[in-house]
Amino acid sequence: MSTRYIVGIDLGGTNIVTGCVREDGGDFRGERSIPTSAEGGPDVVVQRIIACAEESIAALRAEVPGAEVIGVGCGSPGPLDTRTGVVLLTPNLGWVNMPLRDRLQSGLGIRTALDNDANCAVLGEWWMGAARGTRNAIGLTIGTGIGGGIIIDGRLYHGSTDLAGEIGHMTIEANGRKCKCGNYGCVEAYASGPNIALRAVEAIQTGASSTLPSYVAGDLSLITAQKVYQAAQAGDALAHDVVRDTAHFLGAAVASLINIFNPEAVVIVGGVTLAGDRLFEPLRREVSRRAFKPAVQVCRIVPGELTGVAGVYGAVRAFQEQVEAGIV
Repeated sequence: MSTRYIVGIDLGGTNIVTGCVREDGGDFRGERSIPTSAEGGPDVVVQRIIACAEESIAALRAEVPGAEVIGVGCGSPGPLDTRTGVVLLTPNLGWVNMPLRDRLQSGLGIRTALDNDANCAVLGEWWMGAARGTRNAIGLTIGTGIGGGIIIDGRLYHGSTDLAGEIGHMTIEANGRKCKCGNYGCVEAYASGPNIALRAVEAIQTGASSTLPSYVAGDLSLITAQKVYQAAQAGDALAHDVVRDTAHFLGAAVASLINIFNPEAVVIVGGVTLAGDRLFEPLRREVSRRAFKPAVQVCRIVPGELTGVAGVYGAVRAFQEQVEAGIV
């Protein structure tokens, strides 16, 4: 059995998660998580990434005698350039043209690859999670925003400039809500975590009856998507309607993706999966109603399985793909 491992790094605006995954994906060691501390600036964040990765490596070597670390993969918010390893812009961290790959490679002394964090989460679910065994899959990562990733013929698809997979900015309402990207009617403007909460708040402010205010001591600014899911589970009619409508918005986007890419699986990753069947059952119905029937019949729509570590697994697999492609 191989003792060759790759370090996976999932860099988020709030937390850094690292771990060591055996090259065949069959063993995971040394999971660590620390706050990103983005307010400290890029140098602080880089040092924290390195420290977290080093903790994972130390744990691996303590648990697996003779373990060899052959590479590092890092998933970062983007947009970014996988060939140069530069993060072009990331508002959550305040970075512009940050040479993250070189900084990590220099600090750790190990060959390093860089990819988009949403791509990595989807790649992880394809490699070792909910879409394992498929050749073609689509993933949506739903949190503060909506990202995604596209697997075609067993490879992560990047597009011409590493921008493929911006699923959150698919238009589902031509004259709809304004999105933070400047467009109108993006699915993110309806179905991201903050916008799920916003739709609930707007309904309450226009007079709809709901128990949601009791979850936040009357302070509507504290309502989150998670609170909406909790209220829906407890039988709140307004929260139920918000979750149902979220499924309809996502269903319009997923149906289009299925029609275009004909995947075997669509994987939904992120906090929205906490809504469970209250989301997934109407989502599947909406997709079945909208999508081309022969395509939807061969496609599973499922929640992710690698809770909290999909990005780590995906960063490891991204390193392997970039080595195979001669990028690193």
